[in-house]
Amino acid sequence: MAGLETRKLGSTGLDATVLGFGAMELRGPKSPIPKGRPIDPVQAESTLNSALDSGINLIDTSIDYGESEGLIGRFVSHRRSEYILASKCGCNADTEAVETGNAERHVYTKENIIAGVELSLKRLNTDYLDLLQFHGSPPPELREEAVQALQDLKRDGKARFIGVSDVLPTVNDFVEMGIFDAFQFPYSALDYAHEMLITRLGQSGVGTLIRGGIARGEPGHGLADPGLWANWDLARLDELLDGMDQFEFLLRYTISHPDLSTTIIGTMDPEHVKRNVAAASKGPLPESVRAELKERLARTG
Repeated sequence: MAGLETRKLGSTGLDATVLGFGAMELRGPKSPIPKGRPIDPVQAESTLNSALDSGINLIDTSIDYGESEGLIGRFVSHRRSEYILASKCGCNADTEAVETGNAERHVYTKENIIAGVELSLKRLNTDYLDLLQFHGSPPPELREEAVQALQDLKRDGKARFIGVSDVLPTVNDFVEMGIFDAFQFPYSALDYAHEMLITRLGQSGVGTLIRGGIARGEPGHGLADPGLWANWDLARLDELLDGMDQFEFLLRYTISHPDLSTTIIGTMDPEHVKRNVAAASKGPLPESVRAELKERLARTG
């Protein structure tokens, strides 16, 4: 079986594997986003090293992801040269106050952005981030200050490249600025609102990190959207699997988009890492299958 394909991360000069590791599942129960499961450090170590051993060369995390940054720093910082490290800012650096509900989750002042990046670097046990992304969008009144903070961090070498993790329509404001190296947003066979944006960015030399590439996981578990999975049943997409399971089908559909850079998938199970790598290594789905899927979904209305 072929190994993981790599693609250019926009015009950064970085080559990212088409499958990246999303570290949100390593967040644990202390997180300002929906609480995660307790993390066994041994399992976290195995999962992170399994991702790198399998050929994945991009890890995406955030201050908001509880224990995630600390586990990465603890268990794979000695392999720092092997992966592109992406994290996020605008998250409140006073994590204890956020966890207890006594502070806003996101604060986009220059002071908080810089404090957050310093916290991330300490947790991750590194001197720099390859990609620093806004986690969400700064409000209009703080936008200029926040953007300048990212540019200053890039100038100072704390971040090699800068980006935004958000969704339409807000993300368009940042695309129009023309200063960001990469954008992160959801996309899958069941959610292709951002499909044309991927094309637009890719063809203009801007990288894309796709989340939700397997529709956020198994229906009825975790962050999966029951509405998206209802469309799967309505369109009778099981008929298109041709021996694949749903996850292989969805992942291979996502990486079929020729203009995306990488799709990040999270897990806290080393076996799931291996399964996802094996699926991605089979490459994109045939164009005829993608066309049939879109036609079926269009008929569901």
